[in-house]
Amino acid sequence: MLDVRGQSDGFLVRRVLEGDTAAYAGLVNRYRDRLARYATRMLGNAADAEEALQDAFVRGYRYLARCSDPERFGAWLFGILVNRCRTLGSQRARRQRHIVHDESAMARASVSHSEGGADLMEAIEHAVAQLQPAQREAFLLKYVEEMSYEEMTRLTGTRISALKMRVSRARQELRRLLEGVDGV
Repeated sequence: MLDVRGQSDGFLVRRVLEGDTAAYAGLVNRYRDRLARYATRMLGNAADAEEALQDAFVRGYRYLARCSDPERFGAWLFGILVNRCRTLGSQRARRQRHIVHDESAMARASVSHSEGGADLMEAIEHAVAQLQPAQREAFLLKYVEEMSYEEMTRLTGTRISALKMRVSRARQELRRLLEGVDGV
């Protein structure tokens, strides 16, 4: 297998476009964990997250020639995943009309934390999962993925003012949902 350590995204994208499928496997390995974490938090269900993730990787491969800046492949692929999560989430909402969360998937997707903070982390993850999808998306992109509002705009196509409002409302709702939780 191709050793991708130290290789730029642009280099690997060019290799894939020249027919080296092992280079794409390297890109998948590079971004899989981060993207899986986002999809699981966004969709709240391991099976749906895996479906969105696989679809994003397939679409990324299929449309790789459309990636205008190969050095920013990760951001481009992340944009595909965001759209797949939106689509899957809205399809699921139409089918179910209620959200069922896979708590074990949320726990696996969480950042490592100390034993004493496990209950707090669980409460926070549960509260984030209850946010409206647009608010949850903006909150996760801002505070979990640590993106700037400019990056978020490029990724989502949403104006900065709207994103700021969504993040603000998400914070307000999280404060309300977490009232009375120890450690908050």
